[in-house]
Amino acid sequence: MENKAIKDIIKLGFPWQTQDPFLFCVHHEDYYPKGNAEMGPSESVSGRMIGQDFDPNQKWRMYHGTKVPGFPAHPHRGFETVTIVRKGLIDHSDSLGAAGRFGNGDVQWMTAGKGVQHSEMFPLLKENEDNPLELFQIWLNLPKSKKNVDPHFAMLWNEDIPVYKHKDENGKITSIEIIAGEVDGNKAPDPAPNSWAADTDNEVAIWHFKMEPGAKWELPKASKGINRSLYFFKGNGLTINDDEIPAYRGVVMDPSEQAVLQNGNEESHLLILQGKPIDEPVVQHGPFVVNDHKEINETIMEFQRTQFGGWPWPTHENTHAKERGRFAIYADGTEVVKD
Repeated sequence: MENKAIKDIIKLGFPWQTQDPFLFCVHHEDYYPKGNAEMGPSESVSGRMIGQDFDPNQKWRMYHGTKVPGFPAHPHRGFETVTIVRKGLIDHSDSLGAAGRFGNGDVQWMTAGKGVQHSEMFPLLKENEDNPLELFQIWLNLPKSKKNVDPHFAMLWNEDIPVYKHKDENGKITSIEIIAGEVDGNKAPDPAPNSWAADTDNEVAIWHFKMEPGAKWELPKASKGINRSLYFFKGNGLTINDDEIPAYRGVVMDPSEQAVLQNGNEESHLLILQGKPIDEPVVQHGPFVVNDHKEINETIMEFQRTQFGGWPWPTHENTHAKERGRFAIYADGTEVVKD
């Protein structure tokens, strides 16, 4: 019998392939060693492409960092970044003067809107043990009507993100972290206010979930015409309606059709990105996403002229004091301290 829930199965690359309203999704997993006094790696960086270190054959990468791994100050415009940190910590700084350190289950939801610069550095705070890092960065598009809104960032602290646990008839558990959307009456925290996800009619969902060996779960349905991508990035032996899904694959789905997930004999980890397509022209030039080429040229000239507010921090690779825990300082000066 034809499996109507599955439209296509694709190999996962770097980044992962996405569907409208999403633009980009990348999964970073780095096994960083012990840190040094400067919050960089204690191991030698000799031989690495410092400032452009993306070698997938290495256990860890510096990315664009020179001393501390991460992504020094860079601009964005016309979309949102959703950064889900499963393990490790990120130091955020931006051109609005906002800052923070978040991770170990926290999510940052940033609306770039009309333009912002930010840096995302990965401080290796532990000098006596390793500093593993795992995160997703997801780009969610903004409709034309919202592309020039004021930049904004929201913190979804791990303590506030609901986790729905489904126990199947054999007592096996599927745990779903609801970062956007709703599962069985459990609603995610509010996203940034101008987000495509802020309107529930757009049925945006971002779910990270894990399934115990042998666990079974039927995915909640969504409306016809909604785009859903499922990413099976850890595990083995997963089936959807009895069709086997190879490991490290993406599944393009029809969420209006029944989809029963049956896990294999080891724990599996999956991510779902879902939403109503914005269905507008997308013209992208690096970190700028607009609707036509004229707007790209205007954006480049504006960034050259204004630097989207400049950079108020000592360096483009700004990190926070080593002894600080998780915190956020918003552009209006409001401070939230979590640890």
